[in-house]
Amino acid sequence: MAVTLADVAVRAGVSAATVSRVLNGNYPVAGATRNRVLQAVEELEYVVNGPASSLAAATSDLVGVLVNDIADPFFGIMAGAVQSEIGQPAADRGGPKLAVVCNTGGSPERELHFLTLLQRQRAAAVVLTGGALEDAAHRAALVTRLGRLEAAGARVVLCGRPPLEGTDFPAITFDNRTGARLLTEHLLTLGHRRLGYLAGPTARTTTRHRLEGHRAALAAAGLDQDAERLTVRGSYDRAAGYEGALELLRREPKLTAIVAANDTVALGACAALRERGIRIPDEISVAGFDDLPFAVDATPGLTTVRLPLHEAGARAGRLALGREEAPPEGPITCPGELMLRGSTACLTGTG
Repeated sequence: MAVTLADVAVRAGVSAATVSRVLNGNYPVAGATRNRVLQAVEELEYVVNGPASSLAAATSDLVGVLVNDIADPFFGIMAGAVQSEIGQPAADRGGPKLAVVCNTGGSPERELHFLTLLQRQRAAAVVLTGGALEDAAHRAALVTRLGRLEAAGARVVLCGRPPLEGTDFPAITFDNRTGARLLTEHLLTLGHRRLGYLAGPTARTTTRHRLEGHRAALAAAGLDQDAERLTVRGSYDRAAGYEGALELLRREPKLTAIVAANDTVALGACAALRERGIRIPDEISVAGFDDLPFAVDATPGLTTVRLPLHEAGARAGRLALGREEAPPEGPITCPGELMLRGSTACLTGTG
């Protein structure tokens, strides 16, 4: 049975008129009352009709693009590519669409809330970018929200995410495990045996997959006994790289290489090493992941794994508008490319 506005009013302990005022935004409502209403809307998963309420099956010209952090080039490149693709008119698929970028800040609650808002606005499509949260309750809630969007006529595409279990939404994935394994193998061939790893946030698929690739390379070389001690976990920002590098040096003063979960973390590590007077790569090699635009211009240039971020975003845009059909065999997997630059070098005395 559908949840009604009256149900929301009862849950929030206010009148139906107050709920209407909060949702329409056309009358001032006290902050605490507004928060109670919005919380009730979330808890009951109440959805109101958007501008096309008179056409129950209609969708708008809006496409939602969910990102963790639009200031992060990893997400910005994909979102920009989606926007460029859907902004192009297509003779057989209608005119250009409007992209609305939703910045979740990595919050699972905000991710779900944005999906509810997009459903209210009758979004034509939704593209979710970046790694997924590994939490069963959130995954179940996400499947429910996305299922409702699809039932309302929206296309759902995952970009840079693994497939969502229990659904058949098109997914464009990055081969993070193989890329990370190749990166660590490269350092091992250069003679490095004391390698530290700066991992991303826990409970994220991207973090786990890249760490698994790194550990697989160490295990194949018989060097995984110290892997946990030489792993520091943090966020995907520069500060985490800076602090993480100092922690690795504290744990292992004879460290010869640092592998970072992404390029931004790697640059933070480089800054910490420079402040300590440690030369890169003469004393410690540093590697990143993603090949973001600044990686090639770092000093020295950053060895990393290039992901086809723009290409993935553009393809997600085409899938979102039905301009391209998803392959029947399953997810589209994009391999990474090893980019060798000056931040890694042969360990002194090993060749």
